[in-house]
Amino acid sequence: MMKKQIFKIIFTNQGKVYEIYARRVTSSEIYGFVEVEDILFGEKTTLVVDPTEEQLKLEFNGVNKTHIPFHSVIRIDEVEREGTGKILHLASPGDVPAPVPQPLFKPDKGPGKA
Repeated sequence: MMKKQIFKIIFTNQGKVYEIYARRVTSSEIYGFVEVEDILFGEKTTLVVDPTEEQLKLEFNGVNKTHIPFHSVIRIDEVEREGTGKILHLASPGDVPAPVPQPLFKPDKGPGKA
């Protein structure tokens, strides 16, 4: 029997660090993005409710696949088993908002280009 792959994806989004688990991660057909499918959440029978995981469930409710910009990805690991998804704040309230991500490269301004 073949073992199912599980990936832990850590990325930034709007001043927060997201840690999610998924069964499939590939390079997206949309240039500059990573495609994440089949996002996993904790056990349905657990009595203790984790508020950050509940927030992730609400945010990704109804999402079949998501596209994450390359420059937002911190790391992607293949792991033995699924963990608990998390959302961590990069800055405390009242701090300056997180900067807008910059492109990976700038277009060439060669001869004849403005």
